[in-house]
Amino acid sequence: MKQKVLGMLLCAALTASMLSGCGGGGDTPADNPVESGTPAETEAPEETEAPEAETAAEVLPGGGSNIIYIITPSHSNPFFKTEADTATAKATELGYEVKAVSHDDDATKQSELFDNAIADKAAAIICDNAGADATVEAVQKARDAGIPTFLIDREINVDGVAISQIVANNYQGAKAIAEAWVEAMGEEGKYAELLGKESDTNAGVRSSAFHEVIDQYDTFEMVAQQTANWEQTEGYEKTETILQSNPEITGIICGNDTMAVGAAEACKAAGRTDIKVIGVDGSDEAAALIRAGEMTGTALQQCALIAEMAVEQADQYLKEGTTGLSEKQLVDCVAITADNVDRLQTFVYSE
Repeated sequence: MKQKVLGMLLCAALTASMLSGCGGGGDTPADNPVESGTPAETEAPEETEAPEAETAAEVLPGGGSNIIYIITPSHSNPFFKTEADTATAKATELGYEVKAVSHDDDATKQSELFDNAIADKAAAIICDNAGADATVEAVQKARDAGIPTFLIDREINVDGVAISQIVANNYQGAKAIAEAWVEAMGEEGKYAELLGKESDTNAGVRSSAFHEVIDQYDTFEMVAQQTANWEQTEGYEKTETILQSNPEITGIICGNDTMAVGAAEACKAAGRTDIKVIGVDGSDEAAALIRAGEMTGTALQQCALIAEMAVEQADQYLKEGTTGLSEKQLVDCVAITADNVDRLQTFVYSE
């Protein structure tokens, strides 16, 4: 009797289990489609995975905030101020909050600013860096935190850490303005050179390009070569000393416009407006001296264009996960002389 009762209970349990497997509100087996109009079909749209898919699509590169850090050398230099101002304007236009700060060419301070960006969960970092080697660790640290870095103006000595490295074609630009200088010098004469910071790869690139043009002529003689660290005051002081020791020079080549402006001012103070001075950057100060006949020329680095490109690429990367471009990108310089200086204003050249 007990066995009969147990058998009946087991049968009832199995029947209940089968019914619950096919009831409304449960998962419908593939081989048992429900008819149109059943409760199971009307509830199906509520079970769609669309909300989860939308959430997944929003998980893109970046630290999680809407902040873009713009880190450059000192804004007291008009070149770097233009970079920061242009990048800030473009990022703001695209809807980002901006924190524009300066590392003052101090790698330790730059590292601290990268740490701040990481702590703020920055969406991206735009950086004109404080050293080709010294910057690698900071960019890698940001990358490890999911924050992409877009370098402008100066490269670092490692590939695959930054998303983009957008720089002026310093080699092309320095060669172009050196050719104009050689012509202005009448292809001969004694000259001096003011170099930029030794830690900056641009200093070496520009000097090499200058000499590739000038050293083709055995009629030129370099009588002095000194570092003025990109600074106007140092450019003035070093030129003053050079002129005292080498009054016969008729030309000075400078690694940037800030030093060139200092050199031109020292030449003017010494009554030597005959000395042909060139620089690289394309600053308004240099342009004014070119118009006044106190400088021969400069090579315009299109820093405003480069800064805009970096922000646009950051925006695309944050939205799509790629820039669609190679990491290393060169933007050609424009040789500026008295012939075309009126087309230059605030580092922007108008065709």
